[in-house]
Amino acid sequence: ESLGLEHPFVLARYDRAADVQDLERLFLETRDRGNEGLMLKDPNSGYMPGRRGQAWLKLKRPLATLDVVVTAAEWGYGKRHGVLSDYTFAVLGGRGELLDVGKAYTGLTDAEIAAMTSHFLAHTVVDEGRRRLVEPETVLEVAFDSIQKSRRHPSGFALRFPRILRVRDDKRPDEIDTLANVASLYERFYGGEGTVDLAQIAVT
Repeated sequence: ESLGLEHPFVLARYDRAADVQDLERLFLETRDRGNEGLMLKDPNSGYMPGRRGQAWLKLKRPLATLDVVVTAAEWGYGKRHGVLSDYTFAVLGGRGELLDVGKAYTGLTDAEIAAMTSHFLAHTVVDEGRRRLVEPETVLEVAFDSIQKSRRHPSGFALRFPRILRVRDDKRPDEIDTLANVASLYERFYGGEGTVDLAQIAVT
């Protein structure tokens, strides 16, 4: 503040929290503004580049969860070499078509990944080498931190930092979430910028 900086420089928003209730209120206000979460800082702490500690903490929660269906699986890297551990997933478009909105590779146990590998190997539609297109029958519940527009996905949207919460054996592929649900979440949290003509979304 003492520097008196002008546009394009802006000061970060700054609020004080006295208790858990204050934190909850500030977090919800932050989320409603379209931010992912809060940085909690001891007001007496200094800036220590490259160092972690308890004086500065990041507070984030999933923006929401969606039920999606797996459309492709990829071979993993490192300790996941030899198993299909990266899953591209889709939601339903307005005409019942499947439109990809992201890819997740965290949230499942090693045993679950091994079982998914066997399943997807047996239900591969197209083997592209590193990636396999699979029969769209495995429903997952995924959590994510935010939504952004995407030219890479035919849905026009991409979920940021998705992770798998569980396999939904109790749901059929025709019961998953829709593109309209995704667009509604985007519009709610990002000021209407996500308004799209759903009828113009590409069918693949």
